[in-house]
Amino acid sequence: MSLMRVAMYYNNRDVRLEEMPKPEIGPGELLVKVVASGICGSDVMEWYRVKKAPLVLGHEIAGDIAEVGQGVRQFKAGQRVFVSHHVPCMKCRYCLSGHESACDTLRTTNFYPGGFAEFIRVPEINLANGVFVIPKELSYDEGTFIEPVACVVRGFRAIGFRPGGTVLVLGSGIAGLLNIKLAKAYGARKVMATDINDYRLEAAKRFGADVLLNGREDVPSLVRRFNDGIGADYVIVCSGATQAMQQSFRSVDRGGKILMFAPPLPGVEVPVPFADLWKDEVTITSTYAGSPRDIQEAIELLWTKKLSVSDMITHRLGLADTGEGFALVAEAGRSIKVIIEPQK
Repeated sequence: MSLMRVAMYYNNRDVRLEEMPKPEIGPGELLVKVVASGICGSDVMEWYRVKKAPLVLGHEIAGDIAEVGQGVRQFKAGQRVFVSHHVPCMKCRYCLSGHESACDTLRTTNFYPGGFAEFIRVPEINLANGVFVIPKELSYDEGTFIEPVACVVRGFRAIGFRPGGTVLVLGSGIAGLLNIKLAKAYGARKVMATDINDYRLEAAKRFGADVLLNGREDVPSLVRRFNDGIGADYVIVCSGATQAMQQSFRSVDRGGKILMFAPPLPGVEVPVPFADLWKDEVTITSTYAGSPRDIQEAIELLWTKKLSVSDMITHRLGLADTGEGFALVAEAGRSIKVIIEPQK
């Protein structure tokens, strides 16, 4: 029995380098050697992750196909691939109506054991809608952005984004920064961004935000001051803070769209001023994960360099230092994108 190294998650302050059996694949499956794996903001949502611990996390991966199972024809060993951790069935009522991320199959599938490992086993169900060859022009590091960019692409699709609109991004962590970048790439007229961290506000400016706002101040009033006296056409909430969600309701223009990109803490209820939003015909929606078409668009954006992401990488760490990476992301201090390299 061959062993491999993994980073086993117990909590945000306890991620251990351990060994476990290297996965063995069956017919119709793939074994992928993980070359790069990004730490997602959701990986450090301890209230969500710790109840399933210990486990190997990591879903933003890029790597090489190491082995191909019997019967697999569409892929071959040596190909550089991105593998989606969740895949929709593309047949149920949710998938057929364009809500692939509400699919039961998507919510119950995963590769094994997780991206913070030297190898992963890719189930047969993933091959049709969850394995994508990475163009040779994309680095493995850039490949780790495919999943988070797909999530952002889906959000812009959900709000029906049109070029020329004004965008307010509440929260400038990695998700907020990607939303800022995509808003500019898609042709937003003006992008405003908030945070309570100066480092992140500086990053927001570097990545395209036209107006920076301190999240502790009267954001709705500031939005109108810097936006010709009106609210934003599109408000994207990338913070789970109740204050950010409340700011969104008062910062959107009449007829505007609010996207709840980030979830609140469990059990937290956010009062909605529905009477005001009703008469102003404001739309509130949410998105979760990305579908195969969102992934394809994300790859296209990255491949054509319409969306550049290399400048967002602040740390590259070996597998043994995954705990340090989790601490960096959890602290939300001076880091943007932290990438783990399991082969080091």
